[in-house]
Amino acid sequence: MTNDKIHKIFEKTGGVLKGHFKLTSGRHADTYMQCAKLFTDATCSEELCKALAAKLKDYKADCVISPAVGGILMGYELSSQLKLPNLFAERENGKFVLRRGFELKNGSKVIVCEDVVTTGGSVKEVIDLLNELKAEVIAVASIVDRSNGKVDFGVPFVPLMQVDIESYEPSECPICKGGKIPLYKPGSRA
Repeated sequence: MTNDKIHKIFEKTGGVLKGHFKLTSGRHADTYMQCAKLFTDATCSEELCKALAAKLKDYKADCVISPAVGGILMGYELSSQLKLPNLFAERENGKFVLRRGFELKNGSKVIVCEDVVTTGGSVKEVIDLLNELKAEVIAVASIVDRSNGKVDFGVPFVPLMQVDIESYEPSECPICKGGKIPLYKPGSRA
């Protein structure tokens, strides 16, 4: 599946937003890839996760785990395509934990998935949790890599699409300096 086709699916579902956005990382950007919009269309989300699953089939994972909230829908669909159990980590007192009776056996081989990766902060926190639980992270997967190739998880990173959308530290943001477009935080973390 080409970047162009994936981008057309984003556009079809209304997942490419333009404006002034505060990313989960705290950085600012004029474009936001809203994967939540992709997952309102079951056919589109199935098609994308099927293509991503094809890239992951040789990893021989035991389960898929994602950070809440953004990765939950993707994790469910990706695990369905891979025919694997699906778990998600949630924040409790500011730290990712497994709740709801979710458990991993020591040595479980895990694919961590996230809808969009910019700095990889949430994924790295989930990897830390999995290391504490003695699971083995064998790959990280995402629909969109917007890190400009800068993120390193210490394991293979398998994105479906790479986009180069410039982001800025708040103090350097030209949109803020222009003062005409209000800042909006579209992600799941306040």
